[in-house]
Amino acid sequence: MTAAAERAPASDVRSEERRAMGVACGAHALHDGYTDLVTAMLAIWQAEFSLSYAAVGALRGVLAGTMASFQIPSSMLGERFGTPLVLACGTALAGLGYCLAFFTGSFPALLAVLVVVGLGASTQHPLASSLVAHAYSGPRSLKALGTYNFAGDLGKMAIPATGALLVTMLPWRTTLALIGALGFVVALAVWIVTPRFRSEIARAESHEAGGGLGGPGGFYALLAIDVIDSATRMGLLTFLPLLLAGKGATLPTIGLALTLVFVGGAVGKLVCAWIGARIGVVATVWLTEGLTALGIVALLPLPLDLAMLLLPLIGIALNGTSSVLYGSVPLLVAPEARTRAFSIFYTLGIGSGAVAPILYGLIGDAIGLPLTLMVIAAAVLVTLPLVLVIRGRLAAASAA
Repeated sequence: MTAAAERAPASDVRSEERRAMGVACGAHALHDGYTDLVTAMLAIWQAEFSLSYAAVGALRGVLAGTMASFQIPSSMLGERFGTPLVLACGTALAGLGYCLAFFTGSFPALLAVLVVVGLGASTQHPLASSLVAHAYSGPRSLKALGTYNFAGDLGKMAIPATGALLVTMLPWRTTLALIGALGFVVALAVWIVTPRFRSEIARAESHEAGGGLGGPGGFYALLAIDVIDSATRMGLLTFLPLLLAGKGATLPTIGLALTLVFVGGAVGKLVCAWIGARIGVVATVWLTEGLTALGIVALLPLPLDLAMLLLPLIGIALNGTSSVLYGSVPLLVAPEARTRAFSIFYTLGIGSGAVAPILYGLIGDAIGLPLTLMVIAAAVLVTLPLVLVIRGRLAAASAA
């Protein structure tokens, strides 16, 4: 605990921690579910609006691009008006976007709807992450942010599945409006439940932490690791179906394979945060990134059956690093700068994940799929020396 937190009654501190975690996890689950709901609707929209593949890609790209572009402005609004108000308004705005889908009758209108959803969703990552980091101090923030990270995967599984089920019974516009209405309920809960941390607590913590022990160099090294990690994840997920198809996998088998990776990834986000708190960030990153590289290389010669068995383990390593990286931000950044730091962190991570498939696709056209996967495996190993750059800073911050 920070000295400021220790001066408060223990019961109040525990209550604030539970409330902060509940709000952050609930918001993460809803917003991540909202962004992945688009995937469940793409086939329906393509048929109804007679869309080309480029137009289908634009639907996903507009939402992701809007969300990434406005995370830094959202963090600035949070600093100006407070996390409870901005996060609640963002959640309501995302829900409003899907409610407006009820009135869409054209492709441009659908794009406008997704821009509104993306604007609202842009508030969640920087503000909810900062909320958790504020409530939990020191090594405890690593476990807490890992739990928060895991909650997003629950939303990715639950909300698109709910949408896919509802659309079998209701028109898709009604389905989206009903799911959008949930955003207003969650927004109200966010506004009521989010703890109002006093500004003097943040100033006291900043003074005690020396303005952020990690320094800007440590944070920039962490950013570089996250950019490479995100690019690796999206690069592999883009080309994994093609690799499996080359081994004789059918479409249902490929769907099962991706499910195995995603389930392993969800487990990895939760488990690796706890491992990181136990053995340290540096050792955990070496473990997860090393296993990711080895797993990618091992997939190439394996027959389909053995490759399928390996996929959950690859998923754990592939996604587990992210929780450790998120949890390290509070150790490297002063408390009053964390909201802005998280917004930069998520913006660059999402951006690299969007660019990586294009870059690796160009490489694949030039050298072929197997060698491209070898390039992806080699690229992730660049994170290993980078994490050594922040080893001393993390050790100093953890001991403070």
